[in-house]
Amino acid sequence: MNQEKINELKKWMASENIDLTYISDPGHIAYFSGYKSDPHERVLALFISLNHDPFLFTPALEVEDAEKSSWIYPVYGYLDSENPWEKIAQLIKQNGLPNKIATEKDALSVARFDILNHYFPACDFSPNVTPKIEKLQLLKTPDEISKLMDAGSWADVALEIGFKAIKEGAKEQEILAEIEYQLKRQGISQMSFDTLVLTGKNAASPHGNPGSTAVAKHDLVLFDLGVVYNGYCSDVTRTVAYKQPSDFQNEIYSIVLEAQLKAMDAVKPGITAGELDEIARGVISGYGYGEYFNHRLGHGIGTTVHEFPSLVTGNDLVIEEGMCFSIEPGIYIPEKVGVRIEDCLHVTKNGCEAFTKTPKELTIID
Repeated sequence: MNQEKINELKKWMASENIDLTYISDPGHIAYFSGYKSDPHERVLALFISLNHDPFLFTPALEVEDAEKSSWIYPVYGYLDSENPWEKIAQLIKQNGLPNKIATEKDALSVARFDILNHYFPACDFSPNVTPKIEKLQLLKTPDEISKLMDAGSWADVALEIGFKAIKEGAKEQEILAEIEYQLKRQGISQMSFDTLVLTGKNAASPHGNPGSTAVAKHDLVLFDLGVVYNGYCSDVTRTVAYKQPSDFQNEIYSIVLEAQLKAMDAVKPGITAGELDEIARGVISGYGYGEYFNHRLGHGIGTTVHEFPSLVTGNDLVIEEGMCFSIEPGIYIPEKVGVRIEDCLHVTKNGCEAFTKTPKELTIID
């Protein structure tokens, strides 16, 4: 549970005359409450009141788990046979009718917004709390950075497992399964996103789907993975070679590595997110492959794997100490080759430190 951030949110609410904030995004609920859950189609909500204790609202089958988490305030639940919104309305109205309720406009469906309007027809729902939450998440505490370092260490373990699983004829899904099986044996129960293992020309799809394609001699094999550890995520990408790569593969890899290292070296307080993107993109464009770097340079990371900010050309957000984000340039030439190199990092007083330590020079696996 993050009482400090709850208090900061309440200060913002007071300044905006907001009586109640309704948080519906599971990642943001975990950020404030310490309770992480995927409710699927059921209702999971966190309500933060300006003048009363906050409360969690969960499916009945999750109440016990929520109470065992670090959350110290009330937890209320509902049965599948009950109307959750009727119960929510009753709980809120116990403290009087709110005049202004902030919601996450980026996460709230139209259907659920209509339900809120039904139960609170006279309420002002105009405030959007999403930008405020993004700003609260932007600067990590030393404790958060320590947890991100731990998650990064486990991502390094996952890469080591994956590299050892590479052999001629091994299928992408087999290597992926070996990584996740071995991690589970060591106590890691959740990946931070669907693991990618892509070999040969399949790696030319930045978000490809691992399948039955087998590793062949002289393939480049791309790994993109991360774990959830103590509530925080990791995210790393490495591309390795099985047997000796071609001169063309070596060229593409060296360009991406140069772009990644130059962007990493440029990270420091005072530079902008857009300038970092331009540095990496400039390297790749300078070699004539700019059209094949078709995504942003990076994204924030924390309790969820994709957070604010977005490192993209034109973003004038000034980088500050304590920010955490990825640096992940790539070149993807359809039907030929795909290379991406990624580390997530935290910004220090004079530079940055990566959460993952797996070497970035091209690894050749024999």
